[in-house]
Amino acid sequence: MAMRCSIFLLLLMMPLLGQVPKTDVRNGVRPNTDTAFQPRDYTRAEWDVRREELKQRVLFASGLLPMPARTPLNAQVFGRIEGEGYTIEKVLLETLPGFFLGGNLYRPAKPAGKVPAILHPHGHWTYGRLENQPLYSAPTFGINMARQGFVVFAYDMVGYNDTPQTPHRFTGKAEQLWQFTPLGLQTWNSIRALDFLEALPDVDPKRIGATGASGGGTQTFLLAAIDERVAAAAPVNMVSLVMQGGCICENAPHLRVDTQNVEIAALTAPRPQLIVAATGDWTRNVPTLEFPAVQKIYALYAAANQVEHVQFDAPHNFHKPSREAVYAFFRKVFLGGDGSPVAERGAPVPDARDLLVLWNQKLPSHARSFPQLFEDWRAMSDAQAAQPDLDALRTRLAMAVEAKLPARVEATNEGLLVILSAGNGDRVPLRVRNGSSASKEAIILAHPQGSASAMATQELLQQAQDGATVYAPDLYQTGAAKAPIADRHLHHATFNLTDDAQRVQDLLTAVAYARAQGATQVRIAGLGEARAWAILAAAVSRGAASLGTSTAALSGEYQNDEWLAQHCFIPGLQRAGGIAAALRVLNAQR
Repeated sequence: MAMRCSIFLLLLMMPLLGQVPKTDVRNGVRPNTDTAFQPRDYTRAEWDVRREELKQRVLFASGLLPMPARTPLNAQVFGRIEGEGYTIEKVLLETLPGFFLGGNLYRPAKPAGKVPAILHPHGHWTYGRLENQPLYSAPTFGINMARQGFVVFAYDMVGYNDTPQTPHRFTGKAEQLWQFTPLGLQTWNSIRALDFLEALPDVDPKRIGATGASGGGTQTFLLAAIDERVAAAAPVNMVSLVMQGGCICENAPHLRVDTQNVEIAALTAPRPQLIVAATGDWTRNVPTLEFPAVQKIYALYAAANQVEHVQFDAPHNFHKPSREAVYAFFRKVFLGGDGSPVAERGAPVPDARDLLVLWNQKLPSHARSFPQLFEDWRAMSDAQAAQPDLDALRTRLAMAVEAKLPARVEATNEGLLVILSAGNGDRVPLRVRNGSSASKEAIILAHPQGSASAMATQELLQQAQDGATVYAPDLYQTGAAKAPIADRHLHHATFNLTDDAQRVQDLLTAVAYARAQGATQVRIAGLGEARAWAILAAAVSRGAASLGTSTAALSGEYQNDEWLAQHCFIPGLQRAGGIAAALRVLNAQR
C-alpha cells in the first residue's frame, strides 16, 4: 500500500507539459544493426547500475534468465592426433539433454602442471572451426597456442560441422516468443564449453580466456559479459558503433534495446581485454571512437591500462598478424609475458576428416531433433515459470514487455483528444469521459481498433462504475494513432519494442496520466486482443493499476503461440511465463 501511495504522490506532482511531438517517432526510421551509435559517458555509480541492467538484458535476450539446469556434459574426448609440441582431440559435449556440441581440443604435448586455457568460437567462415585460409585459420590458432602452453577448445556455432541439430539461422515468431534462438543456444554452448574447460585436470580454472572473430567476436564479448570465469577476452573485428552484427545468431530480440556492442564489450571491465580491429571493415574507427569509449568504462575502475587495441590494414579477418597480437596478449595476461610480439609458427593442418567428430559416425541415439529441442525448451520454461517466486516472474515479464510506468507524462489538447507523451518521442491520443468530481476511480479502456471503438463498446463501458472517469487511448498504430511506418530492418526487435509491446507501454502512459489527474484507483480493461495487452500492463505496473477485465473467461488462445504471434507478439513473453504468469502476479496482488 505504501508503495502505491508513493507512486500516486509522485505522479500527482508531475508537470503536464505541452511538449508533445507532432508525429510519433516510433513510426520513423528506428535503430538497427547499421545505425551509427554514439557512446555515452557514465559516472562509476551510473555504470554500476547500468552494468547490472545490461548483464540481465544479455541473459534475458539469450533466453538464459533463469539459466537452464547444468545437466551432465557426458564429454567424449577421443581421436588424438600428435604433432610437434601439441596434440589435437575430438570433443563431443551434451550441453542440454539430447543436444550436442562438437569441437576440437588443442593441448601442449607436455603441459607443465595446470595451464591456462582459451575458448575459441568461430565466425561465419564457410567451414567454421575447420576453416584454413589466409584470412582465417582456427586450426593454426589452436596449434600455435598449444605450442605456447595453452589448452584451446575450438567449438562449433549451431548448425555448423558437428553441431547440426538446429539450423544456424532460424527466427520464427514462435521461437522468439520462447527466446529459443541461435544466439541463445550458442551462448549456452559457450557457457557449457567453459564448464568443460575448467573441469579438465590440466587446466587452471582461474586462467581461462576467450577469443573469436566476426560472429565469434560477438560470442566472445557476450560470454565475457555474463560469465566472469572468462578472465580475459580478445574480441576480433566486432566491437563497433556502426555495425552490430549481420546474422540472426548475433541479433536476438531485446539484446540491443537502448544499447550497442561497445557497451556490451565494456561489461568485461576491469578484466583484461584486447580489441582487435581492421581498416577494411566496420571496426575501422576503433582507435578513435570505440576503443576510447570502452577505455572510459575501464577508467571508472582505475583500470584503463587493462584494455588495449590493435588495428591492421586488412579486410575482415582473423589473419596471421591479428592472431599474433592475440598470442602476445594472452601470454602477457596469463604467462607473465612482456607483451612483445609472438611470431606464428607454421604447422601442417590435419584433414577435415581427422578433426570432425562425426566423421563416419552418428550422434548418440537419444539426440533430439530440432522440433524436439524446441519442445524441451518450452517444457523447461513452463517448469521454471511454475516456481513460486512471483517477484522474479514480474521482473521477467517486465523485461519481456520492456514497459514501465513513466516518471512524467506530457499532455496537450487537440480538439476532442488529449495527446500524451511519456518521452522518447511517443504520441498517444486519448479520449476522456469525465466522471463524478467526487470519484477518485479511473478506468483505462483498451480496444484493438482504438479509442472511438472503445467508447462505443457497451461491454467495456459497463465495467466502469458510476462516477469513474474513463480514459480510452489510441494505442500504438490503432485508431487515431494509425500512421505510415518506415521500413523496418530485419533485426528490428533486437533494437526496438514490437508494436504490441508499444501498446502495453501506451497503457501504462495512460495509467500515469490518470494518476496525475487525481485518480487513486486505476483499472485497465480490454476487449479482444487488447485484453492481453491490458493483463500485461496491469501485471507490470507494480500496483499502480489493477485489472478491470474478468479473467475467468479467458480462453486457451491466450496461451497459444500462433495467437500470440498474431495478436500479442512480444519476444520472450512465453519464456517469461506468458499471460498465465501475468495472471498469477495479478491474482497475488488482490
